[in-house]
Amino acid sequence: MSASMTMNNATATALSQKAQSKLGLLDIDEAAFRENFNRQPFFIRHHLAGHDLFVLPRLIELAKRLPKEFVEYNAGNIPVSQDPNLTPQNGMSIEETIRRIEECQSWMVLKNVEKDSAYAELLNGCLDEVEEYSEPYAAGMSKREGFIFISSPNSITPYHMDPEYNFLLQIRGKKTMNVFDGSDRSILTEQELEQYLSGGHRNLTFKDEFQPKARECELNPGAGLHVPVTAPHWVKNGNEVSISFSITFRAPASEKRTIIYTTNAYLRKQGLNPRPYGQSVWRDTAKYFSYRAVRRAKHLLGKNM
Repeated sequence: MSASMTMNNATATALSQKAQSKLGLLDIDEAAFRENFNRQPFFIRHHLAGHDLFVLPRLIELAKRLPKEFVEYNAGNIPVSQDPNLTPQNGMSIEETIRRIEECQSWMVLKNVEKDSAYAELLNGCLDEVEEYSEPYAAGMSKREGFIFISSPNSITPYHMDPEYNFLLQIRGKKTMNVFDGSDRSILTEQELEQYLSGGHRNLTFKDEFQPKARECELNPGAGLHVPVTAPHWVKNGNEVSISFSITFRAPASEKRTIIYTTNAYLRKQGLNPRPYGQSVWRDTAKYFSYRAVRRAKHLLGKNM
């Protein structure tokens, strides 16, 4: 059966008691972070529920300021395994979708909200607190990015994976995150990782036999969940509008992993069967530096042409 995780009052109280004495945006249990970071999902607490940057009128204004390519939205009544080429649209404008989110059965994400100064300040405040804990395990935090998800009641986010270290903070409403072990090759294959990390679409093919291996994590306002890099997951909203704030970052270790999988994807296209990431330090190192050398050569040749 699926493992279920719920942040109840006792858990929330324990996390608050273990938090740093200073009043911050997040409450993080240091022991839980050390044990689980980038291995499996775990809860944190946050103090952003009710924040005025996440009320619908402010989100409408944000969506207007963002470049159109940074706003993605579609119908929310879709299957867990959704072909990205066949994702149904809702036939409405961005503004109308947000205004009617309670009834329009839609899903929306505002990407790279750090391009707006107010949201950048909030994102950086949160990630500054995460960095105090993450630095020993993912040194060199970089590429800080924020994403805001606005979803209708009972909408579905299809089965997919993401390339960043991610903490999803639930602001309004309730949702259940179904998170899978990204190191389980019966769920996520080397070829799927290669395809995605070399530029493929985030959506994956879901099989019913995967679900018993899910960790079902219930999120209410004030709760946050860490999702490891490329851990497959899908999401089901509760019976009301959901707003979530995803705070993400990269680090040299995650970027190196991406480069090695990209190199493996290239080698596989040449008819080879490359050694998977993590099985040979010297092979991984050779792939990493070869990739960087090729990129640098292309860059220099491009400048001289």
